[in-house]
Amino acid sequence: MTPLASTVLGVLSLYAVWGIFVGVILLAVLLLGALVRRILFICKPNEVLIFTGSHQQLEDGSWVGYKAIKGGRKLRVPLFERVDRMDLTNMTIEVAVRGAFSKGGIPLTVQGVANVKIAGEEPVLHNAIERLLGKRREEIMTVAKDTLEGNLRGVLAKMTPEEVNEDKIKFGKFLVEEAEHDLTKLGLELNTLKIQNVTDEVGYLDSIGRIKSAEIKRNALVAEAQNRAASTVRDAENRQDTELARIDAEIRTSRAETERRIADALTKKDAMVAESRGQMVAAIAQATAQIEVQTARVEQVRRQLQADVIAPAQAACSGAEAKAKGEASRYVEQGRAQATALGETIAAWRQAGTNARDVFLMQKLGGLTHTVLGTIDSINVHRLTMLGVSTDGDGGTPLPTRLLVMAEQLKATLGIDVVEAVKSKLGPASIVHAPAKSAPPPIPKVP
Repeated sequence: MTPLASTVLGVLSLYAVWGIFVGVILLAVLLLGALVRRILFICKPNEVLIFTGSHQQLEDGSWVGYKAIKGGRKLRVPLFERVDRMDLTNMTIEVAVRGAFSKGGIPLTVQGVANVKIAGEEPVLHNAIERLLGKRREEIMTVAKDTLEGNLRGVLAKMTPEEVNEDKIKFGKFLVEEAEHDLTKLGLELNTLKIQNVTDEVGYLDSIGRIKSAEIKRNALVAEAQNRAASTVRDAENRQDTELARIDAEIRTSRAETERRIADALTKKDAMVAESRGQMVAAIAQATAQIEVQTARVEQVRRQLQADVIAPAQAACSGAEAKAKGEASRYVEQGRAQATALGETIAAWRQAGTNARDVFLMQKLGGLTHTVLGTIDSINVHRLTMLGVSTDGDGGTPLPTRLLVMAEQLKATLGIDVVEAVKSKLGPASIVHAPAKSAPPPIPKVP
């Protein structure tokens, strides 16, 4: 074997030895790590490690056969110690009791939520180790729930439904005080307890609620009415203050304006008096001038009336008097002539005797007939009937016969044909004679 081969074999042998050594060391380290992992326990902040088999002296001087560690680490003595873990995290428990009688005998149903945990401080921790070590979390929650429900029934029996319903905080405080003693004995710690709902099956709380609601509404209405009244009073007071301030301001303004006017009037007094005096003097002078003018105008009007009215009136009056005297003289002469003629006619009438009246009528009948016929130009007479009337003074001769005789006499003496004249005026009218019924009174004869 060459020296090089020997050297190589030596190096290889050396590396093999070192490899075996390193492997042994690594295996030992692994075995030691596994051993340490088996015997070294690290406690979390939310748990407690109980090393059973060790001895520990408590604060009261007694000894127990276990050792509790909260946080940190500790090696377990193999074959002589056993390690158990207890969870200190929170446990949420729903608490509910039904038909629990309150003070006064009213059954109530209460629902709440409690937060419970295993106590992590001595000496309560030792109670938890003694009573709860080895139990599952669900079993611990069941024990806590039963304990809390029992305490809840005990607290309900000491409180009225009104107190339970109105002050749930007070109710929860009483319940915590009641349950804390029992839970401490079990090694549990009650963090919080909240009452969620309180009801009853007989409607007692509803009645109380309605009463309270009515009282609240009443109080609200009363408060609202009081507030409204107070607001109305405040508004009225504000309006009063505002109005008083406005009136005061108006009074001060009026007073200042009055003082200003008085000062202005006093200032203008002399000027106004002088102006008034000047106006009065001018008015007096103007009135004096007007008096003279009006006097001259009156004299002018008087003369004009004298020339235009009085003188013509006097002349007219004189003329009227002269004319009236002339007319009166003419009427007097005519009266005298008519009186003379009438006297002569009366004398002739008396001389003629009984035929004087007929002659007189014959003389007047012509003109009378023309006058009468001249008034009926526009009258259309279809028929003329003459009624016979007898007269006592003429031997009972009918009036139509006398009229016809008179018409013939007029025709013979005067040449006036009355019948033809009537026919020409009336047309082809018929003249009917009727029998006489009564005679008018006789015409008196003129003496």
